[in-house]
Amino acid sequence: MDLVGMDEFYDVVVVGTGVAGLYCALSLPSRYRVLLLSKEKADESDSFLAQGGICMQRGEDDYRPYFDDTMRAGHYESDREAVDLMIRSSNMIIRDLIRRGVRFERDRTGALCFTREGAHSRARILFHEDVTGKEIAQTLLDAVCRCPNIELREGVTLLDFFHDADACGGVIVSGTDENPYSIGGEEDGEPRVIGAGAVVLACGGIGGLYEHSTNFPHITGDAIAMALRHGVACEHLDYVQIHPTTLYSGGPGRRFLISESVRGEGAVLLDRDGRRFIDELQPRDVVSAAIRRQMEKDGTAHVWEDMRPLGEDVLRQHFPNISRHCEEAGYDPLREPVPVVPAQHYFMGGIKVDLSGRTNLPRLYACGETCCNGVHGRNRLASNSLLESLVFAQRAADDIMFAEPPDFRGNRPDVAPYREKEALFAAYRDEVRRAVGGIGAST
Repeated sequence: MDLVGMDEFYDVVVVGTGVAGLYCALSLPSRYRVLLLSKEKADESDSFLAQGGICMQRGEDDYRPYFDDTMRAGHYESDREAVDLMIRSSNMIIRDLIRRGVRFERDRTGALCFTREGAHSRARILFHEDVTGKEIAQTLLDAVCRCPNIELREGVTLLDFFHDADACGGVIVSGTDENPYSIGGEEDGEPRVIGAGAVVLACGGIGGLYEHSTNFPHITGDAIAMALRHGVACEHLDYVQIHPTTLYSGGPGRRFLISESVRGEGAVLLDRDGRRFIDELQPRDVVSAAIRRQMEKDGTAHVWEDMRPLGEDVLRQHFPNISRHCEEAGYDPLREPVPVVPAQHYFMGGIKVDLSGRTNLPRLYACGETCCNGVHGRNRLASNSLLESLVFAQRAADDIMFAEPPDFRGNRPDVAPYREKEALFAAYRDEVRRAVGGIGAST
């Protein structure tokens, strides 16, 4: 690769510190110099917010039920090869997570405990209390911090990636006004050009564009806009999942998610008269639509979720974080139903990739919620996202190892268009809103 004009060079640049970005970086050989970038703090990714759990195929007799559950939830639009690959890889991924120190719930004999969520025909979901995403992501982040070949930089914003006619050549980045991105001790706030043998986009979804979302507000789909501008293929940009149950609040800000596992363990949904109105274990889109119909019928801003059927032991032991958050908001889930409302939760569309995370631009990869590999179809099955992210992050790392090194011959990109960051990102977000459609105050 021609390094003329680059401020720095790394074998691989990974953008994003959710489980996809972290696991991809960890799956690369130690001989690779890897730069891992985080827009905010490394633990401020949506992976750290995931409550319910992570799926695992429970023996060969669970393959067909798991496959059918995923296809049914996705309205039979899921890519069959991608679903097969994810399910067949699940045991390998879980073994590696346990080897790395992830503490999944176990019974008194030491056997793994499994729970069930909506649209699952069997209990196949591993969990750690009600903070499974945090348990997995923090374990991976700790491992990254111990790897001498991986450099983690927080507070660094991806402004764009660049390429010549044949391959991606790297990224353009900047820091914050309070913490300008520096190289060699220079902190002039100027955008920096980082050359890379490969770039992996693991930047998360689009929740920050919504008024009501379970996502961090800085997750705004900027990588999607960059891909659209560069002619990198995207698909299913209108496939947005609404989570049925977030704790109702009349104020602004991120919505607190009440995990699908709560309903999987027996919680029920009630109308204003205290009557149950839906089978709570149907797919998320079905339950969300039923809640909205009931809200319209009752003339209310929310419905109610009754967790009392779970009992105190289950609530305190399996869902301590949810119980505590409800209590802090003024509700006692042991004695009364709590108000819940649907909110934007997950993005099934994104940058189109194959089964190895490759985009149609050589040496540019995408994994996690940023990409669309076909696993989720039109509607994601509960607790498939962590597994899908890990499986295909590893696939991307494997492909990078065996791909031919690029012969990038482009010039250093002009950083002048990237100096006005506010205008740039306003334009990016407008592009994503137009591409996705339907982003409004109701969600």
